[in-house]
Amino acid sequence: MAKNTTNGATKTIGTLIASSRYLVLLVLLGLAVHLVLPQLTSLEHSLRVIKTLVLWAVALAVVAQVLSYLGSGYLLREIVAISHQRFSLVKGIMITLASSSVGVVAGGMVGTAAATYRWMRSRGVSSEGATLAGILPLLFNNALLILAAIFGLIHLLIVHQLSPIQSISFSLILLLLGAGLGGALWGVRHRSESTALAVRVASRWARIRRKPYTSTETGDAMARLFSAWDALHGGGWRGPALGAALNTGFDMLTLYFLFLAATVPIGLGALLAGYGLPLLFGKMAFLLPGGVGVVEGTMAALYTGLGVPAPVVVVVILTYRLLSFWLPTLLGFPIAAYLQHAEKDHKESILPLVH
Repeated sequence: MAKNTTNGATKTIGTLIASSRYLVLLVLLGLAVHLVLPQLTSLEHSLRVIKTLVLWAVALAVVAQVLSYLGSGYLLREIVAISHQRFSLVKGIMITLASSSVGVVAGGMVGTAAATYRWMRSRGVSSEGATLAGILPLLFNNALLILAAIFGLIHLLIVHQLSPIQSISFSLILLLLGAGLGGALWGVRHRSESTALAVRVASRWARIRRKPYTSTETGDAMARLFSAWDALHGGGWRGPALGAALNTGFDMLTLYFLFLAATVPIGLGALLAGYGLPLLFGKMAFLLPGGVGVVEGTMAALYTGLGVPAPVVVVVILTYRLLSFWLPTLLGFPIAAYLQHAEKDHKESILPLVH
């Protein structure tokens, strides 16, 4: 049953994004190339910036990034608490790191959700709790990114630092996200209609791919999505919201401390402007692991447009991505191997009991 639930959730989510991801990828790749190429000439000057970095501020950036993952672990623990179970903070951090690394190489957000579900189930979490743990972190973290992007866009409009092309591109992205949010709200208010729509879309996509399909899987996946909404609507959103706020807040502090280390402190408006939109773009580039190229290029263009020297921008962004993406991803792979090995040992240990 758990396996069918995982497959149903994965297929449903994958169906909804597969038809449009290639077009979005091409648009974002073009935007990234347009934005990142002008920054390459600053690399030589950036070496000088590295030599003058304030080490205590770099240390604070590292601490902030560690605390952001504590927030992620707390987020998972509070989500499991919605289903009246208890879960270790340390295990939550390990599963967050490992599932994020899996998502980088296999399936993006869908792969991350599926890996989270599997490892939560193997550690005794109920099917309901594991489903919530696979879905809700993405929803909460992305919701905060959208808020940061909106405030950042408002700041850019106020200071007149957006070109017409950038204004149109960023506005279209936010409109698409808003439309997605509106569609989700419509879906939870019209459950039978949204379930029927999801079944039709999934069935048609299966026919295109010439794959077998049963509507039961999609129906079960939609039912669990509605169950997640009901749990949140009943007041269970407070703990997960705090965890997501800690995760995103400390991640933003990582970026702020790195600017401080380069002796170029920036205000909250500028920080939000260069943080939310690039990370959202990176998440929409499904075929690029971690939005590599898209995040860096968009951040570079926005911060240089706000008057930050290009050499400083290059050093800060590359260091931030090292701390927030590359190192956690590399650390997540051995953790994923450990979780897989522990899951295998657990299954083997219960076989004699079954026989």
